[in-house]
Amino acid sequence: MDTPSPPEIVLVSHGQFDRVKEILAERPELLNVLYEPWAETPLGAASHVGNVPIAEYLLELGAPLTITTAAMLGRKKDVERFLEEDPELANAAGAHGISLLFHTAYSGDVSIAEAIVAAGGSTSSAGHAVHAAVSKSHQEMISWLLERGADPNVPDFQGRTPLAVAEKQGNEAIAVLLRNAGGHS
Repeated sequence: MDTPSPPEIVLVSHGQFDRVKEILAERPELLNVLYEPWAETPLGAASHVGNVPIAEYLLELGAPLTITTAAMLGRKKDVERFLEEDPELANAAGAHGISLLFHTAYSGDVSIAEAIVAAGGSTSSAGHAVHAAVSKSHQEMISWLLERGADPNVPDFQGRTPLAVAEKQGNEAIAVLLRNAGGHS
């Protein structure tokens, strides 16, 4: 049996803000649609790519806040509330099984990452989380992840290392940090 294609609203929520607005203006009932094969909602799509404007827009329309979105947005108090209500969420995953630590790295807020680890969250995804931190040029978060054993050579979904991405961005300070940690492009 063929898997159905993802709804357009999920696809465009990764980065096509105008199209998100058009679709939801016509079909507001799609705000929280779930594409089950990817465990992805429109908010989950925006969150796992670090798209703050789309995520905030979806929340304004009434999408329910999740711990992964709260972490991506740097909403420390919300993350702490989620962890207090359910400590198991310290190892939560968002769409595609992408870790809470990865979402946190987008925010660059090391104190959120520390709260997650203190609540029992794993750092096993730290290598992947480096990619999120590199994409947003969060040097302090990259250092924090590397200090906790992040592999600086974990490839992203396109096969690129964090160093290759930093070099392409022209971010020499982060490139030096990654090279010093054993990263290569």
